Amino acid sequence: MTLDLSPDELLSTTRAVRRRLDFDRPVPRDLIEECVDLATQAPTGRNRQRWHFLVVTEAAQRREVAEIFRRALALSEAAPLSRDDLARMHVRPGSMARVFDGVRHLADNIHRVPAFVIPAVEGRTDAASVQVQSGTWGSILPAVWSFMLAARARGLGTVWTTAQAPLERELSAILGVPYDEVMLAAFLPLAFTLGTEFKPAVRVPRDRVLHWQHW
Repeated sequence: MTLDLSPDELLSTTRAVRRRLDFDRPVPRDLIEECVDLATQAPTGRNRQRWHFLVVTEAAQRREVAEIFRRALALSEAAPLSRDDLARMHVRPGSMARVFDGVRHLADNIHRVPAFVIPAVEGRTDAASVQVQSGTWGSILPAVWSFMLAARARGLGTVWTTAQAPLERELSAILGVPYDEVMLAAFLPLAFTLGTEFKPAVRVPRDRVLHWQHW
């Protein structure tokens, strides 16, 4: 069963969910498979379909992966905030404080999340040109976003994280992924949400991001 959401409602209310994940309710395998089926309908560069989705639900393996997630999160280096970044943050005062609070909550409870979905893509972009990078990421990002939309439509919550990046090689080894050939693109906690009502986020005004004919 899916939620009664219009396309516009689905697109505008699929949020990064950290604090409202239901840690006590298992996610049925068939729901995850439905989301993957929809994800693989996304556009992909040259129709190469290099995407993969690793799903971890077994308790002992989740604990092992969760421990890597926590250690990797501590090693993650956020890019410095620019003046424009700070201006955007002021569109909704306190928003970044809530984000960081959500990150801490997720890290403290990551072992309780019932399913981890780790999207991967064949080919690595380490030291690659912008052209190669854009082609590779352009072949996995649309699929992952489709997965997240499909999850939202089924009452599930996700959040795109890259906490796996600092320890990607270690995580790949645990999951049996050939690190030299396949890149772990993200780390998505997946669970039913506590409540299904989500609102559109406050964003910067359209006239600050929309450009006609020239910058």
